[in-house]
Amino acid sequence: MTYTITVNTEEMQTLNLEPAETVLSPLLANPALQAAEPIRFEIDYPREASDPRELSEVPEVRLWFIRLDSRYPWLPLYLDWEAGELARYTAMLVPHQFSPIDGIRYNPEALEIFVMRKIFVLHRWLETHDVAGRNRLKQMTHLLGYDIEDDLFALLSKA
Repeated sequence: MTYTITVNTEEMQTLNLEPAETVLSPLLANPALQAAEPIRFEIDYPREASDPRELSEVPEVRLWFIRLDSRYPWLPLYLDWEAGELARYTAMLVPHQFSPIDGIRYNPEALEIFVMRKIFVLHRWLETHDVAGRNRLKQMTHLLGYDIEDDLFALLSKA
């Protein structure tokens, strides 16, 4: 089963997180279950035919995702990675450019800060909720181009 968070223009423009809260609230009752139930986004944000921007380049869309990420910082860990949701979510939060040859190209420094922040936040969140997710966290960072050593997790567990 896949969960879908459907967001429209009005919700984006008013920073209304209710569509996400409706889907995520029941999952919060059992954090371990989230790994088995991937989450996707369906974004209904029409643009003019002449508007060349990707959704991640629309300020209202990005701002909604910034607010979402501040409320649910663990969300990237449970997105449907196979459907490209992690890359799209990251694009909403990390400056980037599109290349016809290479596709999305994140700003390297911004991506590094985003990844390290996620490691710190998610490691603590997993430990707090007694969820075994270190391997999933390592897979997530690997998809974003980073290989995280177990030594970092050992260091974080001591801190």
